[in-house]
Amino acid sequence: MSETVALDLPGGARKRLGHAVHRHRPLSPKGIEERLFILAFGGLVYPQIWEDPRVDLEALALKPGDHVVTIASGGCNVLSYLAADPGRITAVDLNPAHLALTELKLVAARRLAAHEDFARLFAAADTPANIELYDLLIASALSPEARAWWEARDVRGRRRIEMLARGLYRHGLLGRFIGLGHTIARAYGVRLEEMAATASPAEQKAWFDRHVSPLFDKALVRLVTASPLSLFGLGIPPAQYRVLSGGRPMIEVLKERLERLATGHALKDNYFAWQAFMRRYETSADASLPPYLERANYRALRERVRRVSLHNRSVSEVLAAAPAESVDAVVLLDAQDWMNDTQLTELWQAMAHALRPGARVIFRTAGEPSILPDRVPAPLLERWHYQAERSRALHQRDRSAIYGGFHLYRFEG
Repeated sequence: MSETVALDLPGGARKRLGHAVHRHRPLSPKGIEERLFILAFGGLVYPQIWEDPRVDLEALALKPGDHVVTIASGGCNVLSYLAADPGRITAVDLNPAHLALTELKLVAARRLAAHEDFARLFAAADTPANIELYDLLIASALSPEARAWWEARDVRGRRRIEMLARGLYRHGLLGRFIGLGHTIARAYGVRLEEMAATASPAEQKAWFDRHVSPLFDKALVRLVTASPLSLFGLGIPPAQYRVLSGGRPMIEVLKERLERLATGHALKDNYFAWQAFMRRYETSADASLPPYLERANYRALRERVRRVSLHNRSVSEVLAAAPAESVDAVVLLDAQDWMNDTQLTELWQAMAHALRPGARVIFRTAGEPSILPDRVPAPLLERWHYQAERSRALHQRDRSAIYGGFHLYRFEG
């Protein structure tokens, strides 16, 4: 019996992604921006996702046996949700690279008995021993599509899997974007990794004010962030860039979000800040890690990975094809910021078909308010209860800090 993950990967991935992003004529200035984004987004973008699964799990209140439909991204959320014992997770993504990374994590959890080996792969992710593990125990259990992705070679003849020997989190579009930020900071005499020496939120704030805040007054930083092209490294398409700015100078918005990431939570408890400022996870015995990498969750993770299926389809397609009242929770990440009104309406119609009464829907937005009022028809949206106060409270606890809002809706049926 094959051990491959159930990966559904039909052709036309780039076409599906284009359908999600394209809003303007190809040769118009905004249309060119959109098509450049498609080129940038075609490979690995997020080696680690930037939504806090601890907040997600609190909002979703999953029960044993629940069926979750989620966008996969880098897979951190998919595997972390398994800690809550759902009966089934349907993970979708328009980017085959994200599905290949998620599948690698799922297969590795199934094949590696020792948590130390799994943690070396995805927490450290920087040793040649990882490649030996891949070749001996993991490669043969991957789907043909995922294995082909990981074993494709770059211009230097190196297989993609070798990213796990050179520091996975320094790769992908996001990893390179963070690296560029570090390079610019060093050009002005600031070493961002020195934040690791701070010992409290108060020290984090003082360090940020002294070293990082002045960088946002530099001409080069203002120039780099003035164009939507500059934030492709964060996986932000042109439409989301405009929502994120909200009419304000982008430099102000980015400074606010980075300050919240650096100072909003104790560094000891915030692996997102470690990835942004130190470009790695902390290595102490009680380090903050995504739930799927925590030793306490590993046994349950190994037992439950077969509950996950992967699909290279849009979340709207998967929900529309699902049996009526068969889904208990939906995680949309920030995908709706990419959508036009027609796409939003199709998505919420599909959810109205697929969700059971009482099902929870969560998503994040670049701006602060929910984007749904006045864009999704009121009779359709009235079938959900927006938990506004709880959404605001959960947003404050979101350690990643890069989004303007967290939103929780409950389906009334």
